[in-house]
Amino acid sequence: MAAAVIDEEAARNLLAAVLHDLSGPEGQPRPQNRRVSRDEAEGELSEAVLRLLGGRSGPPWLSASLVRAAVHQTLQADLETFVEKKDEVEGAESDVQTEEVLLFDALLQRCLTCLQEVGSKWQIQLPLAPTTKRSLYVSIHAIRNTRRKMEDRHVSLLEFNELFGFTDGVERSYFAVFDGHGGIDAANYAATHVHVTVARHEALSSDPARALKEAFQRTDAMFLKRARRERLRSGTTGVCALLEGERLHVAWLGDSQALLVRQGNPVTLMEPHKPEREDERERIESLGGCVTFMGCWRVNGTLAVSRAIGDIDQKPYVSGEGDVSSHTLGGTDDFLVLACDGFYDAVSSSEVPSLVLGHLQENGGDGQRVAERLVAAAKEAGSSDNITVLVVFLRDPAKVLEDYLAHGSGEGEPLFDFGGGGAEVPSDHAG
Repeated sequence: MAAAVIDEEAARNLLAAVLHDLSGPEGQPRPQNRRVSRDEAEGELSEAVLRLLGGRSGPPWLSASLVRAAVHQTLQADLETFVEKKDEVEGAESDVQTEEVLLFDALLQRCLTCLQEVGSKWQIQLPLAPTTKRSLYVSIHAIRNTRRKMEDRHVSLLEFNELFGFTDGVERSYFAVFDGHGGIDAANYAATHVHVTVARHEALSSDPARALKEAFQRTDAMFLKRARRERLRSGTTGVCALLEGERLHVAWLGDSQALLVRQGNPVTLMEPHKPEREDERERIESLGGCVTFMGCWRVNGTLAVSRAIGDIDQKPYVSGEGDVSSHTLGGTDDFLVLACDGFYDAVSSSEVPSLVLGHLQENGGDGQRVAERLVAAAKEAGSSDNITVLVVFLRDPAKVLEDYLAHGSGEGEPLFDFGGGGAEVPSDHAG
């Protein structure tokens, strides 16, 4: 009972703070004269309002619900008043002129008005808090390292259902790491739109693996339109994980990777898309491209990955079609690690369990800063690239460590060795 009272007080404090800030000029985002398509509107508005609410104390589910309600109310209205007139577009290419775009600043101002309206109503009557059975513990760390720019982006959505209004009783969480190249635009775009495309996919409830896989291709197609409109040339690899009930679905493009650790052993979930893979080389060459060695294997002598969102100058050789694998989770799954190649090129999968469990032992089972430990290990191993690591504990990290120390492995041997790693355990690829 006390917990419910405290949560209600925190919720009302959050609403009061948001409404106070929105009432003054400091709470309004600065105009950027941006244009978005209708397909991009939900993602762009959600991202903008999430950033506005980010960092505030209060229930995360309430922030996600506020975003959903405000964006939904905005997009239900007639958007014709936000459409940019074709004669207002200066110097646009002919194929761009045919695409209808919305003036984002005006649309966002309307969304913020809706946010105020929703917040005022909820101050009178709060929505019901969601009930969840799964407890997830997330640790994230990212560094620019020695690179001139930081081109990685990551997404962690524990409140996926609240953000998109799902009330079907199936618990969902979404996590992603995107590693941009040639600029940050593609990575920003993917971090804004892939999860929205997943949520709005017609097959999410019946076939979530398909929804996750096809979200990459749809996002790639959307970004290519943006790239033509704004003359962008960047690209991004990506790896996404959707926890849906007792199932884990992992989709990827390029060489960002996901690793599951089960009973202290690394479980391979995927095979990166690299030009030297025989099937990737054959696909590229059948399209008229080539794979050459220039320090490493590269597509047409440029990119070291064979699939990515964006890279408009390298389409169709660099494909925007992702792959997906699905896995059933049980009580023996410990944690999931999503990271870019800046991490996995320097730290092997077999080293990850020892690094994580060593950190837990040194910190009394506290996994809050374990991602920092992994990033530091990659840097110490010689990585000079951007490094992003996202760790999702599927069980309480303190309980994970307790079980390891108490039981060891199923064969009666130590479950982990701080001097090395466990053996690889193959996974069941589903697509």
